[in-house]
Amino acid sequence: MAFIAGVDLGAGAVKVVILDESSRVLGYGQERSRADFDAVGRRAIAAACESAKLSTGDIDYVAATGFGRYSFDDRSIQITDLTCAARGAYAVFPDARFVLDMGSQSTRAICLRDGGKVKSFRANEKCAAGSGGFLERVARYLEIPLAELGTISLIARDPQPISSVCAVLAESEIINHVSEGRTVADIVCGSHLSLAGRALSQLKMVGLDGPVVFVGGVALQEGMVRACREKFGQPVLLPDHPSHVVAHGAALLGLQRYLKSKQGELATVA
Repeated sequence: MAFIAGVDLGAGAVKVVILDESSRVLGYGQERSRADFDAVGRRAIAAACESAKLSTGDIDYVAATGFGRYSFDDRSIQITDLTCAARGAYAVFPDARFVLDMGSQSTRAICLRDGGKVKSFRANEKCAAGSGGFLERVARYLEIPLAELGTISLIARDPQPISSVCAVLAESEIINHVSEGRTVADIVCGSHLSLAGRALSQLKMVGLDGPVVFVGGVALQEGMVRACREKFGQPVLLPDHPSHVVAHGAALLGLQRYLKSKQGELATVA
């Protein structure tokens, strides 16, 4: 029995999913990203192996993806995170044709074709206002833990819009809302709705006309999920482990490559 690790080395966190040869998920791992992606990647794999009741020496193949994939020396193959997001989303919701991948550094709207392959996509501009990095700024300014943004947003009574597409100018809007006595919940909810509105624009560019699979670390925030459901006008499907979907896709593609290489070896021997 072979074991495959998919490693998503993102700007905010490194996520790992371990599969067996039947594509069954055995374990998950996650570590906060640091400058040394190689070391963090190894720790995340070790955590996933512990979850799967395996040792790191049991891993036969490692598929790396994400921002730091080229910095991970233990990779057997590197794959673009766009491709992995599409394949991972297809694995959990095979009937859906649209994916929203929202992480710390970037947001991508993806339209799928048969088999979970990318048909078309649109990415946010370089400004952090279009990604989870914007919410990190919001949390820092409002002096609340990032992990609490999602639940705080749910109690908003009068969400305050954030209209600027620039993270710096958007922060100025937040300062104005605070000075006007707006509640933290209303500001956070307005930030979620702002981000959802930008994501909707990207999804429309790839032909949005059906359910959207929401993946990435930002999908862990309940308020953000609610904002997307309110804005999109389409069902928003949430995987059980949204932050690990890209790593799952990497593992599936890695397994495919691993099995193909083994078949080639057997053909050569024969």
